[in-house]
Amino acid sequence: MQADHFLTVASVRQGSHAEKAGIMAGDKLLSVNSHRLRDYIDFMFYSAEDTLEIQLTRNGKNITLKAVRDDKDFGLGFKPFRIMTCRNNCVFCFVKQLPKGLRKTLYVKDEDYRMSFLYGNYITLANMCKEDKKRIVQQRLSPLYISVHSTNRAVRNELLGNSKASDILKELKFLKDNKVKFNVQIVLCPGYNDGKELQQTLSSLYSFYPYVPSIAVVPVGLTIHRKQIVQPVEKKDAEDALRIIESFQKRFMKRHGTALVYGADELYIKAERCLPPIGEYGELHQIENGVGMVPLFLNRAKKLKVSKTLEKKRKFLTFTGTSFYPFLKKFLERLSEREGLSVTVLPVENRFFGSSVTVAGLLTGRDVVKTLLDSTDSHDMILVPDVVLDGEDRFLDDVTLNDMQEALGVPVKKIASAPDEIVNVFADTGKEASRHVA
Repeated sequence: MQADHFLTVASVRQGSHAEKAGIMAGDKLLSVNSHRLRDYIDFMFYSAEDTLEIQLTRNGKNITLKAVRDDKDFGLGFKPFRIMTCRNNCVFCFVKQLPKGLRKTLYVKDEDYRMSFLYGNYITLANMCKEDKKRIVQQRLSPLYISVHSTNRAVRNELLGNSKASDILKELKFLKDNKVKFNVQIVLCPGYNDGKELQQTLSSLYSFYPYVPSIAVVPVGLTIHRKQIVQPVEKKDAEDALRIIESFQKRFMKRHGTALVYGADELYIKAERCLPPIGEYGELHQIENGVGMVPLFLNRAKKLKVSKTLEKKRKFLTFTGTSFYPFLKKFLERLSEREGLSVTVLPVENRFFGSSVTVAGLLTGRDVVKTLLDSTDSHDMILVPDVVLDGEDRFLDDVTLNDMQEALGVPVKKIASAPDEIVNVFADTGKEASRHVA
């Protein structure tokens, strides 16, 4: 791994220990307590002391500062580090299935253990050097998130498109021996790692418990732009996978009181099966991977208590992906019946990536606008789920909320996707309406 050996300060929070120490935006931090800094993780690790000696450069001048810290945030924001990229050539690589014209960040194939530790990004461990492994152990970068796919080396290397990839079982053993935990995902590709291969992979991964807290089986995501010939997961594939998963769940529950292996929500939807109750998902280690996301929503919706004054005069319009549509529609219908709200939800078919891509998070602004275009006349506001937007409120195709509002001629409002947050929106818009009348 190539390190920059300094850390650039992007922001300093007012009133923080960092500001009191004299650190300024633009400073390049070189070391903390004599330890060189390569990235934010180094700063986290080496700044755990009560008193800090920080060496930095400012306008080409070397400066040494003294600082104190406590359990509170030190108050620094840093510029992003340079991401280590992937050298694999996976047969199902989603990045290679992307057409031109999307956000630049979407084309980055990251294979960075630091991103795995900080944000839960999945890595294959195929591109790490000895120094990387040493650092993972030394700084206790745990848990990591590992894409295993198969413990059969020949099958895995074929899926990775990397004949030189190391034996994943040896890599996982190294992590276990050094007490580093790791959550595992298996991207299910029919004809490659399903059936007996899936059974063997789950059996092999079991030996790493409890250092593997969860194993997720997720269906391969394919767009209409793919070049490789990979078969999608159909209903029978999902049914077969769930039978294997459930057989292992019973074994693990009996021995350890935990299911350990979980099927992605999409597998149940494809198999037309009821999703398990949220209590069967343990600590939801891989919810961001679509494992337990729908059951969690349903559970929160069931427990939801509405005690606020809600906006009942205006009519709202919202949307979601085709897979989540039945669940959101049912929730909003019940909410409308109980509270007298007027909200319509529409499913958006993904024409940009293909109809097999059904999640809301991969919808483009253009597809959303086309779907809503003929339904806006009778509505006063469009509610946009935050999962379709980035930090700058842009869709995958760089369409902004302002672009959407101009195209549809109706005010838009970003909302969080949790049931209680959705209800809060109606309460907030109700208050806004009251203030406006006053």
